[in-house]
Amino acid sequence: MSDNSIFRRKSINNVLQQSEDSHGGGLVKILGVRDLTSFGIAAIIGAGIFSTIGRASFEGGPAVSLLFVFVSIACIFTALCYAQFASMVPVSGSAYTYAYVSFGEIFAWIIGWALILEYAVSNMVVAISWSEYFVGMLHGFGINFPDYLTIDYGTAHKAFLETQAGASKFTDSTLFAAKAYEHAPVLGSVKLLIDLPAGVITMLVTSLVYVGMKESRSASNFLVVLKLVVILMVISVGAFYVKPENWSPFAPNGAQGVLGGVASVFFAFIGFDSISTTAEECKNPQRDLPRAMIYCLIICAVLYVCITLVLTGMVNYTELKVDDPLAYVFQKINFDFMAGIISVSAVVAITSALLVYQMGQPRIWMAMSRDGLLWKRFSKIHPKFKTPSFATIVTGFVVAVPSLFLDMGFFVDLTSVGTFFAFILVCGGVLYLDYQGLSKDAKFKIPYLNGQFIVGPLLLVAISFVIYNNTFFSELEAKPLLAVFWLVWGILSVLAYQHKFSILPVLGILTNLYLMTELGVTNWTIFLIWLAIGLVIYFMYGYKNSKLAK
Repeated sequence: MSDNSIFRRKSINNVLQQSEDSHGGGLVKILGVRDLTSFGIAAIIGAGIFSTIGRASFEGGPAVSLLFVFVSIACIFTALCYAQFASMVPVSGSAYTYAYVSFGEIFAWIIGWALILEYAVSNMVVAISWSEYFVGMLHGFGINFPDYLTIDYGTAHKAFLETQAGASKFTDSTLFAAKAYEHAPVLGSVKLLIDLPAGVITMLVTSLVYVGMKESRSASNFLVVLKLVVILMVISVGAFYVKPENWSPFAPNGAQGVLGGVASVFFAFIGFDSISTTAEECKNPQRDLPRAMIYCLIICAVLYVCITLVLTGMVNYTELKVDDPLAYVFQKINFDFMAGIISVSAVVAITSALLVYQMGQPRIWMAMSRDGLLWKRFSKIHPKFKTPSFATIVTGFVVAVPSLFLDMGFFVDLTSVGTFFAFILVCGGVLYLDYQGLSKDAKFKIPYLNGQFIVGPLLLVAISFVIYNNTFFSELEAKPLLAVFWLVWGILSVLAYQHKFSILPVLGILTNLYLMTELGVTNWTIFLIWLAIGLVIYFMYGYKNSKLAK
């Protein structure tokens, strides 16, 4: 019997049966908890720790270390919800599939479409960061790659205009970009500048992902070990060069400056959810997926906080607006040997993050295609390599082409909106399953802490605090989305009292929603445009071809 509602839902049994039916000619189950934890670390400790951590530190100073703690806590709340879903619905699809069984098809489509943006944009940042370190590594060996083949047009043109304006002081990166613009060949009246290494590494990694999961797993495990050795070495050696006076003032731009780096910091953590896209390739997903998510988040949170304190202690935070902060701080103290090790290691280690994201996106498309929401070719499994072949090839081009032409800052800001939205729906989905009594079958369940008499009183305390400090209306004026945050908190207070909701998923919703309010108008505008395009595709194709409609 067909269902014509856009809110039609799949049952958990239906999802599991569909996965079982497709497995005969489908994916290979080879992943254990160590492999999954390795994938999570590979995704989280990528461009975030080797690149965007510098931008965040420049905005907020040493206090950004506290922002890493706050964001990691928000991610742990969310990871627990992911873990419960993964134990109940151990199939590829991640938040897309979880939304399908809890909120219905239209929300599943929105999340799936947002995840496509998240994984694609995240990998563009990773590819651009890899290019920065690769070019720096070549320079260290005396090989000078043509500068106009290592940078996007927008960044180079902007830097050129700044230097022509005659300001007194420029960063090394600005001078490099301006020089690249000057040296670039001209076609007609247009300067030709592209980030060639970013595009090339994307296609090479895509080729590895296409060949198979076993090869990808082996490469990831090796790269993660190397990455952790380098990071521990940076922390250990850098600690001896920390100057405590660089930590004062600890929050030079106040709380607003710290929160201004939320996009960069949150970007550094996203990736743990990509583990859930490999559920059908796990030996024991109900047991291993929850463990791996928690393990990788705890490990990465500790490393991020330590790295931030070391970086901001070695040099003044105002010097960290660079794309290779780890190498930069050691160059600054004339420890070029260590800077060289970092550059070489980063080139290898960042590749592992690229690898994980390139695995995640095709599996999202595969899940959506199985449900009839995307064209059938996206769910085609290669008969020899046992990977979603067509979806993997498309992913390669979707990531490689934009990374040739656009700048990192644009992508870092863009990636967070859809991810926050997906995280909120996953947390909300757990509350829905609890309400429906479906969570009783979960092999991993979030520890239950009754929020009936906690959520509401916390709301009253929070509102009283901001009113007492005379910031309630001024913050609403500056960030109108805070009105949505307070409204949702009010609704959750009522529902938590009525249905005795667990406090942890509620905290997951609230922390992610609050972080969303810190994102700029540009982020939201582009995300809404992307969402509008997705809805057009859904109503033109997905709605009619959905398997639930037949």
